[in-house]
Amino acid sequence: MFKDHANIMNAIASAGEVTGRKKLQKMIYIAKRISFPFQEKFQFHFYGPYSEELTLRVEELCNLGYLHENKEKKSGYFQYRYTLTPSGEEFLKHYEMDMPALQPCMLDMNEQSARFLELVSTVLYFYELSKEEVTEKIHTLKSKQKYTLEEIDEAYEYIVQIEEKAKLQ
Repeated sequence: MFKDHANIMNAIASAGEVTGRKKLQKMIYIAKRISFPFQEKFQFHFYGPYSEELTLRVEELCNLGYLHENKEKKSGYFQYRYTLTPSGEEFLKHYEMDMPALQPCMLDMNEQSARFLELVSTVLYFYELSKEEVTEKIHTLKSKQKYTLEEIDEAYEYIVQIEEKAKLQ
């Protein structure tokens, strides 16, 4: 049970700090899709792949005092920042994490915008379809985001880059 929690904590620790619930969801989903051992189940939601399990685990980790959730008011909405607490760092020492490539991947994803990660995760969600079908789905399901063909191409290129980064270590 706690192995899954430790994986999430390790991901957040690898990124240093993750700003935004949506961004955290997308980073974990992408990491899972490129071969890291995250067990959370995802389904398609308003902002792309979403895991209720991940939401609950993050909430549990905050309640246990292993994760710090900083809630900030930002022009009409709340933004959340996640970092490991000293207790969380201590807890992680008891788990052997054999994911050396996770940190460079998490750091890279953390530099991307939540909007871009939403696009990348959506592409990955429908990855078994042709690029044309994925593009059509994005334009249908994500019409409010107004993703361009150039952005969709960038998402495909980014997937190749992040998969390579995951294999390097």
